[in-house]
Amino acid sequence: MHQSVLLKESIAGLKLQADGIYVDGTLGRGGHSLEILKHLLSGHLYSIDKDQAALDALSSLATKRSQNWTLIKGDYRYLKKLLAKYQVTKVDGIILDIGVSSPQFDDPTRGFSYRHDYRLDMRMDQTQEFSAYDLINSYSDSDLARIFYQYGEERYGKLIAEKIVSTRQYQPITTTLELVEIIKAALPAKALRQKGHPAKRVFQAIRIEVNDELNALSEVIDASLKLLNLTGRLAIITFHSLEDKIVKQKFNAVSKIKTDKRLIMTADQLPKANYQIITKKPITPSDAELTENRRAKSAKLRIIERKGAEK
Repeated sequence: MHQSVLLKESIAGLKLQADGIYVDGTLGRGGHSLEILKHLLSGHLYSIDKDQAALDALSSLATKRSQNWTLIKGDYRYLKKLLAKYQVTKVDGIILDIGVSSPQFDDPTRGFSYRHDYRLDMRMDQTQEFSAYDLINSYSDSDLARIFYQYGEERYGKLIAEKIVSTRQYQPITTTLELVEIIKAALPAKALRQKGHPAKRVFQAIRIEVNDELNALSEVIDASLKLLNLTGRLAIITFHSLEDKIVKQKFNAVSKIKTDKRLIMTADQLPKANYQIITKKPITPSDAELTENRRAKSAKLRIIERKGAEK
């Protein structure tokens, strides 16, 4: 059974109004969307996903709830354009649950997992041409090493990249377990003895590159902040430090006002920021949630609220 991470905390953080307009930018299997719908009367929810399988799984239910629920196929980085098609220019809340969904990861045929042997894929949007297979068989050793270190924090990225390039000279690297064996062969013995799967960091890096996840996250935050009504909130759940760093920096940038320290102003004269961070520290899963869902271990929830209009 699919479990949405930090479900209660994120829904509470949105301060849902029965007549509000809300967006779930990462529908997945609908955990957050279905919970939002419980709070809506005359309001409306727009749920977005670029994975057609996610939309198909909930299409019949959405049809029954069509008076206040619309499913949209698309990449959340284009949030403004996607909503504009429905004449939506302002919303009261947005939730984003970043990264690969459990159903995507658990389906061996999608090629996200290093524990099952299927063709290298890792595309969240299966209409996209570029896949993990293309990346592994075309990137130079320097580009591979760069993404392994930058997106996977893999200290042995250079060794792994060189092994991949030397192996593919004879034939293409086609499947997930082929790649796993190449990674293992490139790593020193001490690295193989360390806790955790030896391919985890490389697979994460490939997935992020294939789906351009970090650039998409940066773009959707910018778009979301502009779409919020006054007192509207943006809630974002991340699962690793690279994502959380982007969210933290973006939130800090819009919630702080730079002033000239040479000017003497009273508290009333100080300019006010248009956004206020609600979560001074990120919310993390409770012990009870971790007992039920170990995949929630690295999750962090940050929430920001719009307090003023753009000048």
